[in-house]
Amino acid sequence: MIRVLLVDDQPLIRMGFRMILSAEPDLTIVGEAADGLQAVTLTAELHPDVVLMDVRMPGTDGVEATRLIVQHHPLARVLILTTFDLDEYAFTGLQAGASGFLLKDVPPAELTAAIRAVASGDAVVSPRVTRRLLDTFARSLSEATDTAAPPRDPRLAQLTQREYEVFEQVAAGLSNAEIAAALFVSEATVKTHITRTLSKLELRDRVQAVVFAYQQGIVQP
Repeated sequence: MIRVLLVDDQPLIRMGFRMILSAEPDLTIVGEAADGLQAVTLTAELHPDVVLMDVRMPGTDGVEATRLIVQHHPLARVLILTTFDLDEYAFTGLQAGASGFLLKDVPPAELTAAIRAVASGDAVVSPRVTRRLLDTFARSLSEATDTAAPPRDPRLAQLTQREYEVFEQVAAGLSNAEIAAALFVSEATVKTHITRTLSKLELRDRVQAVVFAYQQGIVQP
C-alpha cells in the first residue's frame, strides 16, 4: 500500500482527492492537513510515502513545508499541486526538494499514476517540462540577483565521463530513448547510468537532477 497525506487549506479539495484515491486498491490516505505546519507534523507522525502538497496556503505555505519534510523525512516524497504549469510556486517547490508537480485539475487517472510514480522513485513531470519551468523563472531570478556562480559540487567528480554525458542529457530534458539514440547505447544502459548518477550525486530523482544542473550552471536558461 502507498500511504498518502493530503495537504490543502480547502476542505472540498481534500474531499475530492480523497474520493478519487480511496477508490484505488493500492492507495490509502493516512491523514489530511489544512496548512504546511500541520503537514510537517503529520508527516513525522504518520510516515506517508507521498505528500500531496498544495503550495498556496496561509501561514506556512507548501514550499516551506516541502523544504522541512525533505530535510527531516527524506523517505517521504512530495508532489506539488499548482494552479497552472508555469507557476513560480512550483519552481520554488522543486528547488525545495519536491519530486514533481501536477495541476489541480489533473484527470484522476493521471493523479493516481503520478502518486505511484513518485512512490517508486520516478519523476512525475518529464525533464522537458521541468526545463521549461526552470527556464521561465531561473532567467528572471538571475536578472534580479547579481550573485557569483556557486562553487562546483565535489560530488560531480565522482561521475565517470559517460555518466556525466548522460547527466547532461537528462538535464537538457531528453528521455531515456532520446539519450540512448544520442549516445548510441541501449535504454537499459541509460537507466543504469542514471541510477548510478543519482546515487553518486545524492539526488532523489530526475527532477532533482535537472534542478541540480541549473544550480551548478551545467545548463543555462
